[in-house]
Amino acid sequence: MASRRIAACACGALALIVGGRAAAGGFTLEQVLSAPFASELIADPTARNFAWVERTEGRRNVWLATPRRGAAAFDSRPLTRYADDDGQDVGELQFIPGHDALVYVRGGDFEAPDKPYPNPAHFAAPPQQNLWLVRFAGGTPVKLAEGHAPAVAPRGDRVVFVRKGDLYAVEPHSGAKPEELVRGLGSLGSLRFAPDSSAIAFVSTRGDHGAIGLYRFADHSLRWLDAAFGYDLEPTFSPDGSRLAFLRLPSTPDEVGIGPHRTGLPWSIRVADVATGHSTEVYRAPKGRGSVFHGLASSNQIYWVRGDQLVFAAETDGWLHLYSVPAAGGGARLLTPGAFEIEFAAGAADGSAIVYASNAGDSERRHLTRLSFPGGELTALSRGTGIETAPVIAGDSTTIAYLASSVRAPMHAAVLGADGTGSELHAGALPAGFPADALVEPEPVNLPARDGIVAHGDLFLPPGAAAGRRPAVIFMHGGPIRQMLLGWHYMDYYSNAYAMNQFLASRGYVVLALNYRAGIGYGLEFREAEHYGATGASEYNDVLAAAEYLRGRTDVDPARIGLWGGSYGGYLTALGLARNSELFAAGIDIHGVHDWYHDDLALVRNNVPFYDRDVPASALETAWRASPMSALPSWRSPVLVIHGDDDRNVSFSESVRLVTALKERGVDCEELVLPDEIHDFLRHASWLRVYGAASDFLDRRLTK
Repeated sequence: MASRRIAACACGALALIVGGRAAAGGFTLEQVLSAPFASELIADPTARNFAWVERTEGRRNVWLATPRRGAAAFDSRPLTRYADDDGQDVGELQFIPGHDALVYVRGGDFEAPDKPYPNPAHFAAPPQQNLWLVRFAGGTPVKLAEGHAPAVAPRGDRVVFVRKGDLYAVEPHSGAKPEELVRGLGSLGSLRFAPDSSAIAFVSTRGDHGAIGLYRFADHSLRWLDAAFGYDLEPTFSPDGSRLAFLRLPSTPDEVGIGPHRTGLPWSIRVADVATGHSTEVYRAPKGRGSVFHGLASSNQIYWVRGDQLVFAAETDGWLHLYSVPAAGGGARLLTPGAFEIEFAAGAADGSAIVYASNAGDSERRHLTRLSFPGGELTALSRGTGIETAPVIAGDSTTIAYLASSVRAPMHAAVLGADGTGSELHAGALPAGFPADALVEPEPVNLPARDGIVAHGDLFLPPGAAAGRRPAVIFMHGGPIRQMLLGWHYMDYYSNAYAMNQFLASRGYVVLALNYRAGIGYGLEFREAEHYGATGASEYNDVLAAAEYLRGRTDVDPARIGLWGGSYGGYLTALGLARNSELFAAGIDIHGVHDWYHDDLALVRNNVPFYDRDVPASALETAWRASPMSALPSWRSPVLVIHGDDDRNVSFSESVRLVTALKERGVDCEELVLPDEIHDFLRHASWLRVYGAASDFLDRRLTK
């Protein structure tokens, strides 16, 4: 048996050695991962202020931008001063109207807020997840309460939040005592205040169904709005607060787990009378294409705009577009036609516009467009070789901020000027050692068609490539509902992956970031490809297409092609090594799924069985055959398996079972376990350890 263990106690030193080693004229991992990363951008609903979270080498802080008096420019400054890489996440920012302050959440796992709070820095005293208030003037933040998912009343007089499944409220000042509103309501989310602050709507998800509750503060009453046998989601108040629009999705448990869902029972939009609770259907998705709901990446899915119209996203034409329907009901109108997808959207407070980010005319990037009401006119706001996404609109309903990046500049907050140009809100944020000029420009490629589908990729070529054949690696993203872009990504996980791909290119590797079927950006039929995942692993055809493409290049050594990826990308890495070790010389499998049928975490999700009890045996057999564990007899190539043992997305036992089975078969298997880390590693030190070990592994396996 050939097994190699990278001990946890020594791995930090190893990562520092590997990360600190740069190719001639290149850069280190520490350098390329040193830049600030902006996220969680929000706009003040009553003023021209913006706030965001900026993460620098694991230190997460809240930043504020305010308009400079008498000028179009903005002044930006940090409101918090957290100085350690302690793995305590920061997010869920909300402005407090009339208080020159905002509230944020620190600690916990935002993807799994009701689970025990992660402790990747191994504190003796377990960390908490708390709401904090910080004023524009700065100073020490004030702890308001334990909890998450804050919603601030439009009057600014209270903050409603969730604590361990119960609903609470607290006044936004030091010494305020939280008040319990209601308890025992299932998994709570989508808290939305009425415009006059008199009530709050929320979603209670209870396993195989969900309902919308309405809590009134005056009489402490709770009412459920026209509950049904399905999921009611995304409550949105009308401007006058008299009506509430929401989504109704049918309850359809998966029959075979992760796989295509092209058609199903249609979803609908309903509008409820707040006074009576009675609701009426104003839109129903057509049967067939677009009948299964696929929403925006934004926090809102329904926008109430001028002309008493509801705007929402749908895939009726096979692409995720915006449609409108009268709030009283009627025919739906397509607002954004074309072969592209909308991803993020934000509505103006006065209902005059929606600004959205899409890949219209530029499939591998994101740009901004304004949609004006009541007429629905479209105005392009940004174009070019950069990436502009996650827009927000300030309280004046005019000023737009967004997240921006490029090939050489990671995600940062920017504001759109009157002349259409963008300005950084935190200018000069890049550290002196950041290797912007040494980064290569990835090239878009279309891969050989397989099974009638053309997959896509971003190709990173080593700078100043000399004659001869080089080692190559294929990177596969997770999700699988993701898309890699021609520049720094807007998700921190894939921002780090982009940095790693640039680092590998700087070290002489030809790198192909694969956008395989089941990902976003190329339409419904690409995303919901037939037989993907547990229904047949059809997306593996695209891994083979990537290998075919690389093997056909004169600058690639076909005997030295490796695989790497995390989560779903870890699954595809393991599948490639198990099925085709003759094609793939080595691989790095980071917290991947290895057995669709026995996936511990997937057996029950939100109290819903992962597999329907009536699923035929043939479907379960297909799920097994689509799993890497089913192809272990042909696995020959060495692998590095990496996993955090507090992972809440993919069970740690997925890697335990794989490593044990590989050892039993004598496969060369190296290990890296990160105690107390979750799926999206919370500490910067963890990313350095993982990527340092990965770089060292590839160097030893592919460059000699």
